[in-house]
Amino acid sequence: MIELKNITKIYEVNKNNIVTALDNINLEIREGELVVLKGASGSGKSTILSLIAALSKPTSGEIVVETSRVSKLSDNFASDFRRDNIGFVFQKYNLIPALSVKENIILPLVPLNLHVKEIEEKLIRVLKMFHIEHKENQLVKNLSGGEQQRVAIARANVNNPKIILADEPTANLDEKLSLSFIEILKELKAEGKTIVVATHDPLFFNLEIVDRVVEIHQGVLL
Repeated sequence: MIELKNITKIYEVNKNNIVTALDNINLEIREGELVVLKGASGSGKSTILSLIAALSKPTSGEIVVETSRVSKLSDNFASDFRRDNIGFVFQKYNLIPALSVKENIILPLVPLNLHVKEIEEKLIRVLKMFHIEHKENQLVKNLSGGEQQRVAIARANVNNPKIILADEPTANLDEKLSLSFIEILKELKAEGKTIVVATHDPLFFNLEIVDRVVEIHQGVLL
């Protein structure tokens, strides 16, 4: 499903400060797998997610998702690829506080020019799946952290993508809410989603639903 081949990613902060985020890494993720990327902050976990989602491009190497060479896509085609294939759960959720739960969730559908009925069907599916149908018309800024996370996950799934990427999804949650998120992952895995979670939360490292834990240290896979 996902293949990273000889990937190096270098950030040039300025002429005197060059950071190698990833150093010649190779990684394969099979369809339906739940893979955890383990590592401290700054290890390169988030960079891998960003590259898989075609939010950024590698300095060298190639990324293939199914048959798409996503590392070579132009910005417009990269946007289409994300819309059709990727659900991204950001660490800080990236919700719009002044919009309602419903409005935040359907935002990814706006460019698709779907019929109102089809949008409503997609919305209802994820509202029910993540148990937030009673919050549909509330403003996001009035929700708890756990509720905001569910909205973010619902938005990531509203177009039923094949791949779910989650960046430090439990960083802002207590243990109870973190365990609730893990239950959501179980449901998504049961649906056949390919899931990649970047985290340093030890809750994830010995879960039965996790197929592999891949450790990263200073841009190198251990």
